[in-house]
Amino acid sequence: MIRVALIGYGLGGRSFHAPLIAATPGLRLAAIVTGNPERQRAARAEHPDARLVDTPADFFRNPAGFDLVVISTPNSTHVPLALQAIEAGLAVVVDKPLAPSSVEARQVAQEAQRRKVFLSVYQNRRWDGDFLTVRRLIAEQALGRVYRFESRLERWRPAPKGGWREVSDAREAGGLLYDLGTHLIDQALCLFGPARDVYAELDHRRAGLDVDDDVFVALTHESRVRSHLWASLLAAQLGPRLRVLGERAAYTKVSDDVQEAALRRGDRADSPDWGVDPPERYGLLGVGGEAKPVPTERGDYRQYYAGVVRSLRDGAPPPVDAADAITTLEIIEAARSRGGAP
Repeated sequence: MIRVALIGYGLGGRSFHAPLIAATPGLRLAAIVTGNPERQRAARAEHPDARLVDTPADFFRNPAGFDLVVISTPNSTHVPLALQAIEAGLAVVVDKPLAPSSVEARQVAQEAQRRKVFLSVYQNRRWDGDFLTVRRLIAEQALGRVYRFESRLERWRPAPKGGWREVSDAREAGGLLYDLGTHLIDQALCLFGPARDVYAELDHRRAGLDVDDDVFVALTHESRVRSHLWASLLAAQLGPRLRVLGERAAYTKVSDDVQEAALRRGDRADSPDWGVDPPERYGLLGVGGEAKPVPTERGDYRQYYAGVVRSLRDGAPPPVDAADAITTLEIIEAARSRGGAP
């Protein structure tokens, strides 16, 4: 068994990492690092076999007996914690974004390469059912030549919640572009390849905040496809999750992937119907009124950690390469420089 230490047990660690680690054959969640008493109680109830550790410093004083460190902590801590894990010779998974800047991300990747330590970045939305469906339709030429890709991750949260994501200090890498924007950009690059041009509109709409909460990014890919990407916390009516326009047909998916809601509810990630989209949520493929529902590919965030197991056991490539995370950060930096970001 690959023994895993999970650092951080907030929303990310508790809902988006721990259940998937626990459900992945070959992994054992052996330790959870959190000093918050409420989170410790939750971790003890949900993963009673995991040892609780108060702080990362306590863990790194004696990391023997562990194989993999998963970092799900505020963005400002990703780099120092990743470097500590690498120095200890432990494989490491870092929640997105890898770092507050592409320069720092590159330093982490270089150090992992120098020490021959496994490094990957958690981009779970590569296993969204809607994304997998688009990838399949493109491979089947069902759309013809694609010329525009539209993708949205929108919420209605007019009241700020507080916390580091709403802090304007550059070290925190807060704001929506670093958060949901990272997923949108990563998916677009996976589907259509490198971008040669970036345009952005970044705004902070909610009173009292200096970080972006309403974002639009346009990418022109070297493949000539244009990606139009939206993220907003002020969408009182949500736009379609995905729309892909091709010369032969279009595909539109209104509803988003079912896995995030399931993880937030605390559903078991090893259930038989995990990631299955019900028929009423299928997207439409075709032209105008002749468009027909297309079954959504099964979404499966578990495949990320299954890929980690293959990498550590068999030497397979990481499920998400750190080089991809660096490229995404470079695009974020270009968007901030051209989009009037605060």
